[in-house]
Amino acid sequence: MTKTLLGILREYKKGSILTILLSILEAAFEILIPLRMADLIDQGIEPGEMAAVWKLGTIILVFAVLQLLTGVLSAHVAAKTSVGFSANLRQDMYDNVQTFSFSNIDKFSTASIVTRLTTDVTNIQNAYQMLIRMAVRGPVMLVFSMIVSFRINTTIALIFLAVIPIMALLLLLIIRKVGPFFNRVFRTYDTLNNVVQENVRGIRVVKSFNQEDHEIKKFKGISQSIYEDFAAGERLLAFNSPIMQFFMYACMILISWIGAKAIVASGNSAALGMTTGDLTALFSYATQILMALMMLSMVFTMITISLASARRIAEVLEEKTDIANPTGAEMTVRDGSIRFEQVSFAYAAKADKKVLSDIDLSIASGQTVGIIGGTGSSKSSLVQLIPRLYDVSSGQLLLGGVDVRKYDLDVLRNAVAMVLQKNELFSGTIKENLRWGNESATDEEIEEACRLACADEFIEQGGTNVSGGQKQRLCIARALLTKPKVLILDDSTSAVDTKTDASIQKSFAEFIPDTTKIIIAQRVSSVQHADLIVVMDDGKIAACGTHDELLKTCDIYREVYESQQEGDSEHE
Repeated sequence: MTKTLLGILREYKKGSILTILLSILEAAFEILIPLRMADLIDQGIEPGEMAAVWKLGTIILVFAVLQLLTGVLSAHVAAKTSVGFSANLRQDMYDNVQTFSFSNIDKFSTASIVTRLTTDVTNIQNAYQMLIRMAVRGPVMLVFSMIVSFRINTTIALIFLAVIPIMALLLLLIIRKVGPFFNRVFRTYDTLNNVVQENVRGIRVVKSFNQEDHEIKKFKGISQSIYEDFAAGERLLAFNSPIMQFFMYACMILISWIGAKAIVASGNSAALGMTTGDLTALFSYATQILMALMMLSMVFTMITISLASARRIAEVLEEKTDIANPTGAEMTVRDGSIRFEQVSFAYAAKADKKVLSDIDLSIASGQTVGIIGGTGSSKSSLVQLIPRLYDVSSGQLLLGGVDVRKYDLDVLRNAVAMVLQKNELFSGTIKENLRWGNESATDEEIEEACRLACADEFIEQGGTNVSGGQKQRLCIARALLTKPKVLILDDSTSAVDTKTDASIQKSFAEFIPDTTKIIIAQRVSSVQHADLIVVMDDGKIAACGTHDELLKTCDIYREVYESQQEGDSEHE
């Protein structure tokens, strides 16, 4: 996980190293100031030597200015680096998601991916900024303050040495208790985002069923769960500050008591014991040591919060697509002929039941093939294997006489245009949406595709206010612009009236005769004129034939046809 995340720093590695160096310098100047302050007191103020006061005061001022400059520069570079790092994380995650096959996408919900790209990345950004500043500055201050403290007075320095392990142990106990709360919180965030997406997307349905109160209650329940986990975690983290404060003041009291006795006993002589300047320096170093520990506690706290986010981000980054380009890939699809040879398919390798079993099917190039069957009969699963949205589990699927697994993916998917059940139009104009099918399509080609899909009457409209049927026709037009060898309509005319559906089928037969058309439909009328109709049942091919043949030989087909005919008669 760590290697994966750090590999994404790329151009921001230099910024990270510069931040670390500046943080070390900042800490060094801060450590030097108390030493010079002690000299100022002992050599300048106490004996009344103004020359020494001016000299040492100037040195302290220079150190303070240098500390300020290195601190400001360190903060600036750290902020720029962490923001750049988070931008790389988002981009790499998004890029990797685009390579996912359908089986990869099935592992992550949309809400989960959105949470990882937003909340989780922000957590990593904040943690990384702390890591390259405070996680460097804190240990440097701690180590060197301890060294200088031992040089000044071993007895007092031992107080720090005794306190540090106790504070570290208490801090680790807090972090260990806090971790599970934040792990659970980010999983709940996924659920929250999912509820919001569903509600916003389906707001018209919510209002039409008068379910606003139900949705509010559902959102409130999930939000309350996040609040409770965060509150529980923050309550534990809140112990961090008072623990640190307690030990800081305890150290101050002990330093004051031991130091005062040492100064009195030595007569304020450095040779015999301690001076006032030494005691002042020790107070400063005590503060620095405890501040360093506070910094480290903040870093550990932030790391604890972001660790769950880091794992979730790494999961997306390390996910490898199940479907990749083969070596020596075929770069040309000869024609639209399709052959399934003993094809079986399951969504998971260890699934108990296969979605498709022993499929044998031959489709000639240019044929129109209808696929019909009940819900759950695996009609969509069958056609999704053709453009390798999923890979077959066993058997062989040939397109143009070549196994689809041997094609370059871009070549294959440009040759197989597919209009899915869930049609999507993106923000922008109709033309911008249609050019997804072909970026270089001319206006004439767009108009022709829209005419074939019976979408030409609303081509000048925007892409946001179209009806369900219009959206389906636009998606068909978009697919046609790829000029495919195979066109698959996966129940893509369900929202289109029967007359328009017939017009679309007629246009296909007349103007793209060489393209293989595969039409999945619920209505028999959408496929009854096809060259071949495939009847699916429970993941198997129950029957194949023309409309007339199936009426005579296939009970399933005949029952569907007769029930739809009765329904049409009742509506007349």
